[in-house]
Parts: sequence; structure tokens; C-alpha cells
Amino acid sequence: MTRLYAILATVVLAVGLGAMWLMTRGGGSDDKFAQCRSSQIAGGTATIGGPFELINSKAETVTDKDVITEPSLIYFGYTFCPDVCPLDTTRNAEAVDLLSERGYSVTPIFISVDPDRDTPDVVGDFAYNLHEKMIGLTGTPEQVKAASQAYKTYYKAQDKSDEYYLVDHSTFTYLVTPQDGFLEFFKRDATAEQMADTVACFVDQAAE
Repeated sequence: MTRLYAILATVVLAVGLGAMWLMTRGGGSDDKFAQCRSSQIAGGTATIGGPFELINSKAETVTDKDVITEPSLIYFGYTFCPDVCPLDTTRNAEAVDLLSERGYSVTPIFISVDPDRDTPDVVGDFAYNLHEKMIGLTGTPEQVKAASQAYKTYYKAQDKSDEYYLVDHSTFTYLVTPQDGFLEFFKRDATAEQMADTVACFVDQAAE
């Protein structure tokens, strides 16, 4: 009997996991964005994103509501990053330009995970040099940590006794809108064209 219960439990678990997979993929759910999604989020999209309070390039304290006023692409990095951050944020800027050509307005946002070196002026110059619409944000270590935790990102500074220290960090870009919050994330291997196509799909679906 115990063996039978074990088999039944396995079947129930498999069915449950299958249902969860269908829900995250849009099958059998009312997810209006199902056709746009290319990734599965453990626990659902509601587990990522949320309120934050940071400092902009004018040294003003701003919240997520002040910054995310239209579809936005959010990236966590740091200005001293030698290669990854410049490449990723340049690609994000290219995606924003491609979307603009198609009639979509999207804001690129750069959030520093190196608040000790990335002052408001530094992060502001970095962002503006990449794209005139890009918003650069920094903050106190506590503010940056809270924003990072909200988006489930990772960062860890190496030995800070070296003035040229590097910061290990995750490299996802997040699509967020003021109406629906977090919608999708993009890995480093996504091209600007792929990102533009996906963002356009989400914006179109949101408008229906």
C-alpha cells in the first residue's frame, strides 16, 4: 500500500508540475502576454521587481514611480566595468533606437551596484554617453542593495583595497512597465533586434 501511495503521489506531483509549466507558458491561463514570453520565471513574474528608492544624476532621491513612466529596460551594473556593462548597455540602447524607429517609446535605465565609486555625476555621465534617454541611478549601499534584492540580482565587490577593484554581478536586463511591473528578462546573448521584437510584442499586447 505504501508503494501505491508513493506512485500516486508521484503522478499527482507530475500533473501539478505540468500544470504549473502550462501556466508559465501561457497554456490554459489568462496570461495576455503568453505569446511574448520566451522564459519561465520560478514563482511567476510577481516575484521580481517592486518599489525602490535611489538617487539620480542630479543627486535627487527618486522612486520607481518617478523613473518607470513608460516601458523601460533596467540593467544593474557599474561604470568601471571593463567590458560586460558597456556591451550590454550599448545593446540596450540599440534596442531602444530600433523600437523608436517602429514608433515605440522605451526608456533605458542603468542602476549602479558600485555606489562607493558611482556618484550621481559619474553614473549620469555614463548613462548619457550611452543614450540621451538613459537614466543613471545610484544610491546609498542600503538603497542599492534593496533595489538589487527586489529584482533578484547578484553583485559582490572584490577587494576594495585596490582602487581598481572589479564587481562581480549578474547581467540580466529587465523589461518593466508602470502598469504591469516586471514582464520579461533578457540574457546577454539576446540581440538588440530580438529584444526590440519582444518588447514590441509586450507593448502591443498591453494595449489590447
